[in-house]
Amino acid sequence: MRRVISISVGTSKRDYEFQTKFLGKEITVKRIGCDGDMDELVERMYDWEGEVDVIGLAGVRFSSEIGLEQKLIRRRAAMLKELSTQLKVPVTTGEMFRHVSQEWAARYIQFKFKDYFTNQKILFMSGLVNYNLANVLATYTDNIVYADPFFDSGIPKFINSMKNLELYGKKIYGLMRMTPTRFFTKNIPAIKELNQQLLRKEIRKSHIIVVPYFSFYRFLEGTTAEDLSGKIVMSATCYDDRVEFLKKRGVTTIIDPTPLILDRVVGVNVLEAIIIDAIGKTGEDLTNDDLLEVISSQKIYPRIIYPSGEVKRMNRFAFVIHPLSQEHIKKLPALKGITDKAPKFALNAIEKVMAYSPPFVYSKVTGIKSPAGAEVEGWLITVGGTPKQMLSHSAEFTYKRLLTAAKMAKRLGAQIMGLGAFTKVVGDAGVTVAKLAPIPITTGNSYSASGAIWAAADAARRMGILKLEKGKIIKGKAMVMGATGAIGAVCARLIALVFEEIYLVDIRDARLLALKESILEENPKVKVHISTRADKWLSDMDVIVTATSAAGKKVLDIMRVKPGTIITDVARPLDLSAEDVAKRPDVLVIESGEIELPGDPKFKDIGLPPKVSYACLAETIVLALEGKFENFTLGREIEWQKVKEIYRLGLKHGMKLASISGVKGIYSDEDIQKVRELALAERKKMSKEQKGEEKATDEKVHEI
Repeated sequence: MRRVISISVGTSKRDYEFQTKFLGKEITVKRIGCDGDMDELVERMYDWEGEVDVIGLAGVRFSSEIGLEQKLIRRRAAMLKELSTQLKVPVTTGEMFRHVSQEWAARYIQFKFKDYFTNQKILFMSGLVNYNLANVLATYTDNIVYADPFFDSGIPKFINSMKNLELYGKKIYGLMRMTPTRFFTKNIPAIKELNQQLLRKEIRKSHIIVVPYFSFYRFLEGTTAEDLSGKIVMSATCYDDRVEFLKKRGVTTIIDPTPLILDRVVGVNVLEAIIIDAIGKTGEDLTNDDLLEVISSQKIYPRIIYPSGEVKRMNRFAFVIHPLSQEHIKKLPALKGITDKAPKFALNAIEKVMAYSPPFVYSKVTGIKSPAGAEVEGWLITVGGTPKQMLSHSAEFTYKRLLTAAKMAKRLGAQIMGLGAFTKVVGDAGVTVAKLAPIPITTGNSYSASGAIWAAADAARRMGILKLEKGKIIKGKAMVMGATGAIGAVCARLIALVFEEIYLVDIRDARLLALKESILEENPKVKVHISTRADKWLSDMDVIVTATSAAGKKVLDIMRVKPGTIITDVARPLDLSAEDVAKRPDVLVIESGEIELPGDPKFKDIGLPPKVSYACLAETIVLALEGKFENFTLGREIEWQKVKEIYRLGLKHGMKLASISGVKGIYSDEDIQKVRELALAERKKMSKEQKGEEKATDEKVHEI
């Protein structure tokens, strides 16, 4: 039976003794606390020298890798090192294992849980104490702040970069320790309270809090559930009392870099001691490679604790919106009093000025939860230009504002950003923005295309005029306007899979030829017609999808479509105005395929019913739920594979086709039934008129 003893500077109330097995060896592990008495710790080392195989020292402050340190810590470290060379058994503090396990924990979790730390807002209570861990996490996110000045010197100042942390540790820390600021901040209640408020505010803004093992409770003194609720806390060797403390304050996840190798939680000094004994090292010749070999061969992983018992992960996104017209500008709360009765020339001036306004957060988005367990929150960021203003400027004008929005999104902690409405068609449709933005970008066009056809199919089912047989081709005709555009081309490919005949319309004739060839190669049985003019076939269509970027120009004469036609208007701004739609109550006009979000989403009004989002916004949310932080849909050529992938991921995370809506809002079953009845009545009337005309023609021919 091998014996390991842990002699701690800490309290004797935590003393224990148990037997365990590691790497095939039976081991007795015992802990003795010295209640803060360093002299007793030294005596115990000599007392147990001949009784055990390895001695671990606990409660000894680890030296920082950078910066000046207190003389007491330096003296203790030097003394213990000297003592360890005089003893006949290996002595360890576990510092090497701590170093390796912290870096391994960060890298393992980042890989295992797909970009877990990417762009997260992290607060280190002490960057100097956890310098190695900070160095690793800084490779995954720039959103790190360090509270060292608060706790070292009582100065209400946060450090916001590794460079500044190193400067602080090497040159400033020692000087600040000699100033009287710490005395004042500890003893003057007003200053102490102010500092505490500032620290709590920073905690609430952060997503992950890194708390040193030493003085754990001192660092979290004064925090409440309001501060820590929903947070991730990273702290080494989390004993049960610490887990319970964090649970009561609503912490959702605890990451403990110290793995649970034995039957109970023990310090790094014990773990390093049993490894030294198991592999036959002396302690002095233990290397990082030795520890890595043991960690790898034994599959040793960091502890991830969910205090509530429910697995939690919160990802974050941002999405860019903008006013589609002057009517949308009027609804902005900040301008409501000004624009209510403003004359046209004043609104024109406001519209121009808004185009130059910097991006701002319109709404926080919360409450989105996937059935798969993932959760997201995000921000709707507004840029001020309407489509009219964007078209009146160069693409670079809009790029500049989108890049500013991306930088804002990154500071907020977003891990991906979506482009909405007209911002996703400006210039090269997101390609340039994605190259220059600090976080991944998607236009959402893959899900917009999928949602559009999803909505059209559901509308056709509910109308009941077209015959829809499962697994069979629909005996009908469908037209796609703007067919060679980013969304239009994918809509055309989707429609070609289910309709007998499709009609592709676009002003770019050469692209139409290429699209036709591509569709026929994928599905040789479909009949494909192409034209640069929609009016050529308009009156014969059963389904029409408009996917143009005409920005308000009239592209479709609704008076020429036949009764019962289903029109899906994917364009933003819409191709059909409310006035046009009102002229044809016998035609079902739907505004693309909006998506119902999972969970209980909450955000400000974006012109849709509660819980409902535009498909392009839903794509950004789906990617965030999946943890797929990459440039997804970009450019004018949408990849067919990505359309299928985002549709599959949407179903996985609980996305549903929302209630079909038109210019007046949601279509109820009664509304759709009324359109159907009017359409059938109009068709019957037209049929009678046609028969009457044919009869009159026959009689005239007979007379001749």
